Amino acid sequence: MSERPQRNLSIELMRVTEAAALAAAQYMGTGDRKAGDQAAVDAMRAVLSTVEIDGVIVIGEGEKDDAPMLYNGEKIGTGSPPAVDVAVDPVEGTRLLALGRANAISCIAVAERWSMWNPGPSFYADKLVVDKRARDVIDIRYSVADNLNHIAVALGRPISELTVFVLDKPRHEQLVREIRATGARITLQSDGDVVGALLAATPGSGVDVMMGVGGTPEAVIAAAAVKALGGAIQVRRSPQSEDELQRVMAAAGDDWDAVLTEDDLIRAEDAFFAATGITDGPLLEGVHYDREGGVTTHSMVMRAKTGTVRYIKAVHQLERLMQFSQVEYIRQVGADWTSIAAAQA
Repeated sequence: MSERPQRNLSIELMRVTEAAALAAAQYMGTGDRKAGDQAAVDAMRAVLSTVEIDGVIVIGEGEKDDAPMLYNGEKIGTGSPPAVDVAVDPVEGTRLLALGRANAISCIAVAERWSMWNPGPSFYADKLVVDKRARDVIDIRYSVADNLNHIAVALGRPISELTVFVLDKPRHEQLVREIRATGARITLQSDGDVVGALLAATPGSGVDVMMGVGGTPEAVIAAAAVKALGGAIQVRRSPQSEDELQRVMAAAGDDWDAVLTEDDLIRAEDAFFAATGITDGPLLEGVHYDREGGVTTHSMVMRAKTGTVRYIKAVHQLERLMQFSQVEYIRQVGADWTSIAAAQA
């Protein structure tokens, strides 16, 4: 039996996402997706190594190769209890970051060992996310119209006042038509699977529901936040190619298209979630540089067991930090604070 985490890890995890966000932010708007993501991976891995956990990456950046990269199965932390599963996304929205668009974040989720769902060969899943007021009225097997009508009743609003978060992908053309046929409004976003779930699960965010096919890794990460917020997430594997379908069926058997909830994605009472904004968005502000050397981050941290959600602003003095940190927070040799702040403005 693995030891259950007793302390609130979310604050400690915030240091991890802050470091990743700070490292990635210097690549905002540069058009270089890989460089921004790699900077965040390196920073996240460096700080994770100092956190007192016996962690295993269940949802990571990729498979093991010659370069350490937060691969699935990698052990992280100091090795001391508690034993935990870890899901990471150093930059959710690498394209958003590269283009300087809203909603790029760095996020991480942690729960006790063996509790996180491993998607295996399943890369995509159909998703439905709502906040706590509508958690008991949805069913991903219902039609789009039925689900939206049930949600509207639960929220006490006409369906025309619902806003649905949908990823702007060719695979969602039919979904968009069905949503519009009900009279509901749609916010189409190019990227941001986890952000979409966060918005849908947070009352008053301006988004009432998330629908559509997205990544399975992001579903696991989002489940930690949804559990803390008291909302609901339902997913069902949705292979996007014949090859993926065959691999999923071989791995999952007859239940390959079963409906999974937040309690299936994370089979533990307690879970921890932390996210730090990289670029500005409706929930989190991005990384901001000032001309005096301070850099501001905006984070949210959650614990499922207590339902506590914290929003934390921090001001970092990178000149001091760079004296002892192994993380490269400034990529330009000889760059000064005035030029960095002016470039962001």
